[in-house]
Amino acid sequence: MHLAVVGLSHRTAPVEIRERLSIPEHSLEVSLKELRSSDQVLEASILSTCNRLEIYSLLKQPQQGVEAIQDFLASHSGLPGLELKPHLFALHHEEAIQHLLRVSSGLDSLVLGEGQILSQVKKMYRLGQDHQSIGPILNRLLNQAVSTGKRVRTETNLGSGAVSISSAAVELAQLKVGQEQGLDELVSLNSEQIAVVGAGRMARLLIQHLQAKGARELVLVNRTVAKAELLAADFPELPINCVGLDQLNNKLISSSLLFTSTGADEPLINCQRLNGLMRTQRLMLIDIGVPRNISSDASLSRNVQCFDVDDLQEVVDRNQAARRELALQAEVLLEEDQRAFLEWWDGLEAVPTINRLRRHLEDLRQQELLKALSRMGADLSDRERKVIEALTKGIINKVLHGPTTALRAPQPRAARLQAMEALEKLFGPFAAPGDGESSGS
Repeated sequence: MHLAVVGLSHRTAPVEIRERLSIPEHSLEVSLKELRSSDQVLEASILSTCNRLEIYSLLKQPQQGVEAIQDFLASHSGLPGLELKPHLFALHHEEAIQHLLRVSSGLDSLVLGEGQILSQVKKMYRLGQDHQSIGPILNRLLNQAVSTGKRVRTETNLGSGAVSISSAAVELAQLKVGQEQGLDELVSLNSEQIAVVGAGRMARLLIQHLQAKGARELVLVNRTVAKAELLAADFPELPINCVGLDQLNNKLISSSLLFTSTGADEPLINCQRLNGLMRTQRLMLIDIGVPRNISSDASLSRNVQCFDVDDLQEVVDRNQAARRELALQAEVLLEEDQRAFLEWWDGLEAVPTINRLRRHLEDLRQQELLKALSRMGADLSDRERKVIEALTKGIINKVLHGPTTALRAPQPRAARLQAMEALEKLFGPFAAPGDGESSGS
């Protein structure tokens, strides 16, 4: 068996490719079933965010398994393999484990130390369990990833004050408004007419940061007005006017700064829509949705500036230097947790031997128990039979405890193989190695 991750991220693919690979939560179960339909994919989980689509898997064979996942991604995206493959990466075993721990800890994020990715890894873990696409191996690995992400945030200051995609989007707006004024710095947004399209988690974070950066009021546009009003109620000190999506054209006319973050599969705003409006002022559009909510041709409209998640790098670079030292501290913790998982994985190699020995001793126990009970006659009560049964089982468990603990303990592989060979010599040829058991390595 073999661990691998196949996917793409902001490091390997532009947003126009990433949005083709995005898998919304309502499609996740079907996608996982399709992946598991391959006889090469034993376990699978999918991490789909605005900056990455990654499939973590347990495979029968490395090359054939990765090819099966690549074929799935090509089919899902509708992109020819030759066009898609240059943007994909595939990491195996130790590198795959290290990558997941880095992702969960925010070390591989566009925004170093980003906190939201940990909750997305938790969701990947939960959905993998809910849809029964993960087994004991990925269950252990994803649980380790969540624990590592928490540990990094607890034992280092990497997560303290870390900017998110939403806060970076607000800072990008501040920077661009400042540059319009001839300033290469972040300026207040108190003079902007601001609108936010969407009422989900990202919209909530946007509103938090907009309020902190000087927004005096804003309009919240959402398909369901009631949901927008629930979100607005959490910001009693900021005047928020909630309107339906049917009012989007009006807000494109009256706003100078508009953010989008919705789950829409198709763009809500394009050049044709903007050109059909009687607009008189500059409009800055910042899209942090993937798939994008704003078509790339929107920037062709008069007095319109468009930015998407890939444009956030400009403000991210301004914040990274101070966080790199904290990231080095986090790397030490990652190495420890990666080593712990690999030690557990290596210990799986002994499981078939332990199981064969347990079956062998159990057969002997039952044979000798039947002999003893037959000699004791029919006068033996049910309670006495149960006591004798428990006694013999207890002896077997005591005998097995030492070898099991020794074989599963962290140690060089050569030492474990030597111990397994010694065990077979001490207890006799209790079963043939090819009796149907499968090891974890």
